[in-house]
Amino acid sequence: ILGVRDIHADHAASHIGKAQGIVTCLRATPYHSTRQKVFLPMDICMLHGVSQEDFIRGKQEKNVRDVIYDIASQAHIHLQHVR
Repeated sequence: ILGVRDIHADHAASHIGKAQGIVTCLRATPYHSTRQKVFLPMDICMLHGVSQEDFIRGKQEKNVRDVIYDIASQAHIHLQHVR
């Protein structure tokens, strides 16, 4: 967008975009849950024994928090790649 033609800048921007997308999805989870929607990866939810219904009902048990932590950790990994 600024005329920068650098493969490293493109790679960093890609990771920043992924991290931002993950965080935006996490931040929007309470909003979407009130509308009976869950946009989190079900493989991670199933790994922790969490269902979509757990998010819709607003449960805040340890396994639900573990799902959020695992997903947020993916955003953190993308930021580490940028650094």
